[in-house]
Amino acid sequence: MKHLNDLLLLGNPLLYQKSEPVQPSELPLVKNWVADLHNVMKEIRARYNFGRAIAAPQLGIMKRLIYMNIDKPVVFINPMFSYLSDELFEVWDDCMCFPNLLVKVKRHQALTIEYLDENWQQQKWDMKDDLSELLQHEYDHLEGILCTMRAIDERSFQWRI
Repeated sequence: MKHLNDLLLLGNPLLYQKSEPVQPSELPLVKNWVADLHNVMKEIRARYNFGRAIAAPQLGIMKRLIYMNIDKPVVFINPMFSYLSDELFEVWDDCMCFPNLLVKVKRHQALTIEYLDENWQQQKWDMKDDLSELLQHEYDHLEGILCTMRAIDERSFQWRI
């Protein structure tokens, strides 16, 4: 079982690598990966009081897998955006890999995400506002992109108080 000290921190080269798709033969591994993601997110929430989703690369699992748990657990395997709105909004983004830093970024107001669930069934979800922002943040992790790389300008950084 992975724990908070297994979380990769800002500067770790793995955070800047693009993740590989989960293969059908790896489906039996997904349950353990999700358990690790759940456990680390639970520990982040306890220590820092935030955390709605986590991407596998944040634990060094270089697979296209996102775990979200707001009111119930949702597993996104090999997610892809099929729609991103033209409308953007600004938000102070936070990240478990640098929990005391906020970064102002622009995100799409709405999106459609297509993915496989933990049963390898095709799913589609239209999201807007805070969920849209959250999934864009996590998807960026799959692409090796951190919100620090999307900062609006050089003054878009703030310590969490």
